[in-house]
Amino acid sequence: MPIIDTDEKIQSSGSLHELEAGTNRKERDQSLEDSTNVSTLTESEERRLWTKIDLRILPIVSLMYLMSFMDRGNIGNARLQGLESQLHLEGNQYNIALTLFFVAYCVFPYAYEVQTVNDRWLPGLTVLWGIVMTLMGLVKNYPQLVATRVLLGVSEAGLFPGVTYCLTLWYPRHSLQVRIALFHGAASLAGAFSGLLAFGISFMDGTQGLLGWSWIFIIEGIATVAVGLLAFWLVVDLPETAKFLTPEERAFVITKRSTSLRSLAYCVNLRTNSLSVEMDISFVGEEEHFEMKHIIQALTDWKLWIQFPTYFGVLVPLYGITLFLPTIINAFGERSTAITQLLTVPPYIFGTILIMLFAHLSDKLKIRSPFILLSLVLCLIEFSINISDTSSGVKYFGTFFIVGGAYAGVPGLSAWFGNNVSGRYRRAVGLALQVGVGNFSGVIASNIYRTQDSPRFVLGHGLELMFVGMGLILLPIMTFIYARINRKRDALEERGGGRVFTHEELRALGDRAPNFRYTL
Repeated sequence: MPIIDTDEKIQSSGSLHELEAGTNRKERDQSLEDSTNVSTLTESEERRLWTKIDLRILPIVSLMYLMSFMDRGNIGNARLQGLESQLHLEGNQYNIALTLFFVAYCVFPYAYEVQTVNDRWLPGLTVLWGIVMTLMGLVKNYPQLVATRVLLGVSEAGLFPGVTYCLTLWYPRHSLQVRIALFHGAASLAGAFSGLLAFGISFMDGTQGLLGWSWIFIIEGIATVAVGLLAFWLVVDLPETAKFLTPEERAFVITKRSTSLRSLAYCVNLRTNSLSVEMDISFVGEEEHFEMKHIIQALTDWKLWIQFPTYFGVLVPLYGITLFLPTIINAFGERSTAITQLLTVPPYIFGTILIMLFAHLSDKLKIRSPFILLSLVLCLIEFSINISDTSSGVKYFGTFFIVGGAYAGVPGLSAWFGNNVSGRYRRAVGLALQVGVGNFSGVIASNIYRTQDSPRFVLGHGLELMFVGMGLILLPIMTFIYARINRKRDALEERGGGRVFTHEELRALGDRAPNFRYTL
């Protein structure tokens, strides 16, 4: 197994930066100066530390994402409250308004967040799109609706890649999906809340001369601004500068996150300036400085491009159901608008439960692909049901499968990609590209459920089945490739020998290093 020659290549704590890449070396060294040994926490102390971190980080970012998904998807509820009729939308104008949100969302994925994500950036974006959402409640015609939808897409685009990237900097490799699921689970809760709020707000129809759809946008927009302002005080970006942790806790988090890939563990005692080396599951190192080569490496990373079709297999169903679930349920039979809004709630509750169940099992078993596969199978079942000529009750039952499958699949794919890309900047750029290109699925989903296809929506459900099938074909191929590479590296390790790599060389190789193992 090629390893680092520790006697010649790494000496004392002067090479601490090779342990972990931080945003500011002086800040990081200052934050660690009182640490004696980063591996001294007991199991119970470690659990308390992760709980402390979870309670500080996850509630606020989850709330921000809940507002984000609610604000992009509430137009489906507003449609039932008279948006189309009052704005005199004709033909496919409603679908075009939906499409342009995703065009803006994809064009501005904020890949440069690798240098700018901080505790002011994400709250600032939240306040910005909250203002846009509030103003959307005051639009009077189709051009104004389109303009606000585009601005909404631009301002929301930075949240998901920014938060996902930050989570990869906080949590160990196989503790990540549960946290992404808690964060992403807010998206499925957003669907439930959106239906409940739309039901309540429907009784404001006519207040101050505004129809119910206007109040949906205005009230939810004001709530988003409030969440964004709160986030300025609660959001933290990196463990290196987290003031709510002690220096010892910061050092432990940095090293624990780094001890999640196969290599050697370097335990640094800063008071004695000594460096001990012990066998462990450890990180191969990540880049200290951003360079243009990281963008090129991300753009040419085969893992990103082979995962896109699988990502589409989950995201097209997710956006299709998010934007059109009220319309689909309304087509099941004659019922009041209020009842239709309420019927959208149970599928999203089920989806939230499934997200957490899949994430917990995935992290516990340290595997991703079987749960992504199960998510795709659930989507396949639902669309097969809804494209058929069966009763409305059976079709409504099928909506539980699609919400659960689509929403549970996204955290798995995000965690899988984050696990299998080493290099903080390559990972950040890759996540931004994944969100940017992957969310073109929203452009597709916005245009496949046409009014003239009601009530069976054969075209929409048929195209959804195509994308799900694409994911079902490529997912096993990806898993096979990862497993094959791991077996080759295991064989190399068993044979021994080979060249000696410096820490700098391993860091540059990232997930191509011989001591890196892909998560399956």
